[in-house]
Amino acid sequence: MLKNMFILGSAILSAFIAQLLKPIIYYLFIDHTWKPCLIKDSGGFPSSHSSMVTTLSILVGLTEGFSSTLFAITCAFSLIIIYDAANVRYYSGQNAKITKQLIKDLKEDNPLEFGNPIYNIKLKDVLGHKWQEVLGGIILGAIIAIALYNIMY
Repeated sequence: MLKNMFILGSAILSAFIAQLLKPIIYYLFIDHTWKPCLIKDSGGFPSSHSSMVTTLSILVGLTEGFSSTLFAITCAFSLIIIYDAANVRYYSGQNAKITKQLIKDLKEDNPLEFGNPIYNIKLKDVLGHKWQEVLGGIILGAIIAIALYNIMY
């Protein structure tokens, strides 16, 4: 029971650390502006989804064995989540950007035709990750998993 809670807690901690790192990395390497709101946002570097599932998979592998059925299942689900973060959610965010720009352009040309409140819904641009952000999450998740395993065992 304690081992299972350790694995779950470590995976959640990994996602939490990734989220905490986002505004710090943004400040240091991207725009030199402090944006604490990035802590709660999806997208950005590193991917907390990738970090969490990598920590989960590695810890399951280390504790249950890398040839166990549980590791195989965990790894398969982790790969789906990583793929989703880098592809499906990323391109959904790109579609949101394009849609927002189209509405803005059309509003400028025909302002009277946009009275429907649906055109005022705030779409989120950043939903997913670029592959570099996913790779950063994978590396962070691996480091956290190995460090916590060495501390605990």
